[in-house]
Amino acid sequence: MKNFKILYAEDDETLAFLTKDNLEQNNYEVIHCSDGKSALNFFEEEEFDICIFDIMMPKMDGFQLAEAVRKIDIEVPIIFLSAKTLKEDRIKGLRLGADDYLVKPFSIEELLLKVEIFLKRSQKNIPPAKTIYEVGKYQFDTKNFILFNNDEKVGLTQREAELLKLFLDHKNSVLKREQILTSLWGTDDYFMGRSLDVFISRLRKILANEEGISIENLHGIGFRFSIG
Repeated sequence: MKNFKILYAEDDETLAFLTKDNLEQNNYEVIHCSDGKSALNFFEEEEFDICIFDIMMPKMDGFQLAEAVRKIDIEVPIIFLSAKTLKEDRIKGLRLGADDYLVKPFSIEELLLKVEIFLKRSQKNIPPAKTIYEVGKYQFDTKNFILFNNDEKVGLTQREAELLKLFLDHKNSVLKREQILTSLWGTDDYFMGRSLDVFISRLRKILANEEGISIENLHGIGFRFSIG
């Protein structure tokens, strides 16, 4: 079962600790940032299922953060948590694209309920995950880790299949090395990096004769899976 990922921006350390702890106890993965600029950097690099933003934060306030997020993703749910109680602030937040606005001090039970509701609502709009991809002459079956073409079959390990799917989902785009490692292993550990190089080498060999397909190594950055 998927652990939903939450981007949580709050500069009050005590409140942030308590809220993050409660969310994690309910099996949510939480990335916490203490300022709006850091939160935006995370949002630009990773995918999140829901955002929870304070308004009064250093470097970039919650309103500015929500506005920037909406330019990137118009659908991700956004909940404001704020001590600002004026009706004008609430209206401004909602007009910027927020889905809800809770005034501090808030009930953690109410926050958890709203998170659950918005996640259920947003998941209904997500199409079924793609399981078969075209890769040159091959069909790639992501569920069974197989590349096949008529009677020819090439078996992949689970990690190799996950890596190939990640490349195909981001084809012709740059994937940073740490982004790949975090997606596959949850860490950018050095030893995992050595394993990644082995898997990429194997994928290159399998697809070596496929015209228009290449895995380009961008030194110091990452890789680009190009497919015509």
